[in-house]
Amino acid sequence: MTLIKTSLLNGIAVLVKMLTLLGINKVLAVYVGPVGYASLGQFQNAIQMITTFASGAINTGVTKYTAEYSYSEKEQQAVWRSAGTIAVFGSLLSSVIIIIFSDDLAFLILKNKEFGGVFKWFAATLIFFSLNTLLLAILNGKKDLFRYISSNIAGSVFAFLVTTALSIFAGLYGALVALAIYQSISFFVTLVICLKAPWFRLRYMFGRIDKKIAKNFMKYTAMALTSALCVPISHIFVRNYLGATLGWEAAGYWEAVWRLSAAYLMLVTTTLSVYYLPRLSELTDKVDIKEEIFQGYKIILPCAALCGLLIYVLRDFVIQVLFTADFLPMRGLFAWQIIGDTLKIGSWILAYVMLGKAMFKLFIVAEVFSAICFCVLTVVLTDRMGLEGVSLAHAVNYAVYWVLMFLFIADALKKMKPQILTN
Repeated sequence: MTLIKTSLLNGIAVLVKMLTLLGINKVLAVYVGPVGYASLGQFQNAIQMITTFASGAINTGVTKYTAEYSYSEKEQQAVWRSAGTIAVFGSLLSSVIIIIFSDDLAFLILKNKEFGGVFKWFAATLIFFSLNTLLLAILNGKKDLFRYISSNIAGSVFAFLVTTALSIFAGLYGALVALAIYQSISFFVTLVICLKAPWFRLRYMFGRIDKKIAKNFMKYTAMALTSALCVPISHIFVRNYLGATLGWEAAGYWEAVWRLSAAYLMLVTTTLSVYYLPRLSELTDKVDIKEEIFQGYKIILPCAALCGLLIYVLRDFVIQVLFTADFLPMRGLFAWQIIGDTLKIGSWILAYVMLGKAMFKLFIVAEVFSAICFCVLTVVLTDRMGLEGVSLAHAVNYAVYWVLMFLFIADALKKMKPQILTN
């Protein structure tokens, strides 16, 4: 499967997801407002951290080793059994802890104990959330693009329907509950889709944990846990800092711009996950790896830059259509945010080499440095420029990150032994 073909096929799911996400943004803008946006961002970051811990942080490893063991169904099934068992035990343990501390988590994350029920909803459905992401990781590793796309489309539709209904009937509380449960509901559709595949059986998902595979997962666990802590914590810090210094409406404007970035970059970021990760996992020759990187810069980066330029030119129209007049102050964030988005994609094309080749030490160093850099730059630049400083911090941070990626990956490829990439 070529990069262009994968991008085109994946574009179907991305188009549906983008449309539903933009629809969700409009619903949330109307029913929860800028301050509600900030709360949703806080809760979403909490979900990212909790689900990563609950699943054992192994889904990227599942994709890698499913692709790498394409020559052996027995080896693949051992990967899935180990991963499924880890996910079930991790999810059940996490659910119990969340229920016990639900009110404390609500106060810590959302500054309001009345939202404790939201965490209980999340805990009750967490196991399905974890299993859904695991099944998607398997489909990705198998390069079963049709089923992967179908599952993602189903998830997007459920997200829109559930979020719209609960936001209309219960406002911010309903939107938070929707964020907690929609992917869990999608699990049942994903499971049916997987069961129709000739290579999949439900019994392959559970059983004895293979020690060798569990050991291989550890590198990906380390990387995933690092991302699960660094990215959400840095965003929570930034939101809290903006809320404390510029007001929670300002934090909501930043959250809205960030969500818009995620929406328009979706085709690019999902192509990296769907195509690059399995592909780089297979490659052992540095000439082939360099060729894949070159293809990314030739096709993916210009696409991201062009989309960003279009969003910038149409920014007033975008705010009016996708949000409400209450969000007009976010207009000043677009320029540096879009520059930062383009720099981010440029750096991620290289960063996926670290994921595909399990360069966990380099990955951890880069992630921790980037998170700290973003927080420090936000404090310094917003103190001097106001809210616009947070977008400039985003751009400067990813410019530095790209330079780091270039140096790290160039050095790793230089040290590469015949047919083996070493860290």
